[in-house]
Parts: sequence; structure tokens; C-alpha cells
Amino acid sequence: MKLPEIRAEDNATTVTQFLLLGFSDLPNLQGFLFGMFSIIYIIILIGNSFIIVITRIDPALQKPMYFFLANFSSLEICYVSVTLPRILFNIAAQDRHISVLRCATQMCFFLILGATECFLLAVMSYDRYVAICNPLHYPLVMNPTKCTQLAAGSWLGGIPVQIGQTCQIFSLHFCNSNKINHFFCDIPPILKLACGDTSINELSVYLVAILFAAVPFMLILASYSKIIATILKLPTATGRAKAFSTCSSHLLVVFLFFGSATVTYLRPKSNHSPGTDKLFSLFYTIVTPMLNPLIYSLRNKEVIAALRKLLPIK
Repeated sequence: MKLPEIRAEDNATTVTQFLLLGFSDLPNLQGFLFGMFSIIYIIILIGNSFIIVITRIDPALQKPMYFFLANFSSLEICYVSVTLPRILFNIAAQDRHISVLRCATQMCFFLILGATECFLLAVMSYDRYVAICNPLHYPLVMNPTKCTQLAAGSWLGGIPVQIGQTCQIFSLHFCNSNKINHFFCDIPPILKLACGDTSINELSVYLVAILFAAVPFMLILASYSKIIATILKLPTATGRAKAFSTCSSHLLVVFLFFGSATVTYLRPKSNHSPGTDKLFSLFYTIVTPMLNPLIYSLRNKEVIAALRKLLPIK
């Protein structure tokens, strides 16, 4: 009885690379997928870069709200660059192999940037809360030093925990298979390849998800409950409409990101299916970063005015 266990252990220790299956089950659509993902990547880079540029050069956008928006756009570029270039390489080269080290590195950066997005969305909601609920104290509370500290905390806050979680997952032995039925190295498909009981690792994933996703989301909901209550007390319809317009874009992004990410990471391992995981992952890793520039620009008059100054738009 001991001999098969030793052999399984030996096989597990010799795994040096994984196979990212990605969209290999759609052989006739490889060219279409490469073109579509290339266009999406270009749209994300251009759209978010425009947001960064106009918030830097336009004097009317030198406000905390747009400082955080520029950080958010920078984050989206980094976030999507962890996964999309690899997808394009796999489709173009038809080489789906990835070393264990590169897989771990991709997962680590993806988790760190995901935590940053959760924190930054919470910070942006706090900024709107102070601006609407305490407008007289807004310049004092959201001063440049405080804004820089909040942004730095958002970028750096998840690094230690996510590095630890990545090390914990890749310290497991992989003996079931080396085929990852996903388009990048994400936690659920990696755990499926692990030998033995992974319940401790699943519990760790849930706890980290609660810390980095559920807690910020609850803070966002608390902020917006007070924001909405304050807006409804405004005496004029014009004032209420203006206040809602500054918050609606952010709230839409919050629900798009947290909704799809929560379904992915807070479901039990037994309920995960490759098709569903890919669909939700596509949504929060690629679709949401593509939509963000449109959401924030088309629903914000100050951003539209800045774009008209920068571009020859009549």
C-alpha cells in the first residue's frame, strides 16, 4: 500500500511545468480569439492611458477623486497585463506550457493586484463619502499627503498575504494532472490538480477573500448607504442629480468587479466548473478593465470636457 503513495509523491515532485488549456477546446476560433483579445488589449491600454494623461495635465481634474481614478487606471493596465499577453502568446505560438515558477509568479501578481483593486475601490468610495457627507471638511481630510498614503496602502497592503498564499498553494504536491483548464494560473484550477486533502488551503482562500474582498465591499456599501441618505436630503433636484452622477460610475464598477470575483472565489471547490470559471474570470480580468474608461468618461462631465480639450472633438 505504501509503494503507490511513494510513486505519486515522486511524480508530484518532478512536475516542472503546467499546461494552460485556455481556449484549446475551440480550435476553429483561434484566429478570431487572437484578433478579439488583441483589440481588447489595445482598447484597455489606450482608454486607461487617456484617463491617466488627462488627470495629470488638466487643471480642472487636480482633485483627490481624479488622483485615485488615475491610480485605478494604472492598476487596470497592470492587472490586465498579467493575463492577456500570456493568452495572446499561447494562441499565437500554440505553446501552452508554462513553468511552475512562471505560473506561481503570474498568480502572485494577479492576487496582489486584485487585492489592490479591492482596497482602491474602497478608498474611492471613502473619498466620495467625505466629499458628499462632509463637504466642508473635504479639503482638510483628503489632503495630498492623506491621498498619497491611502493610494500607497492600497498598492502595498496585499503584498505580504498574497505572497504567503501563493507560496502555500505551490508548496502542495501536484499528482492528479499538470493540465490547468483555464487561461491563466488562478487558484481554483490549481487546487484541482493538488494531491490529497486541500480543505485547509480552501479555508485559507476563503479567509483571504473575506479579508481582501468582503470587508472592502462592506465598507463600500456602508459608505454609499450614508451617501445616498445624504443625497436624498438635498433640497434641489439638480443637486441630487449632480451628486448621484459623481457616484454612479464608481458604484457600477464596484458591482461589476466584486460580483464576478465573489462568485469565483467564494464558491466551494465542488461547485467549480471550468466553463463557468473561465466566463466569470474573463469578466473581471478583461471585460471590466475594458469598460472602466468608458464608464468613467461617458458618465462624467468633467472628464468629457478634459477629453474635448485634449482631442479635436466638437
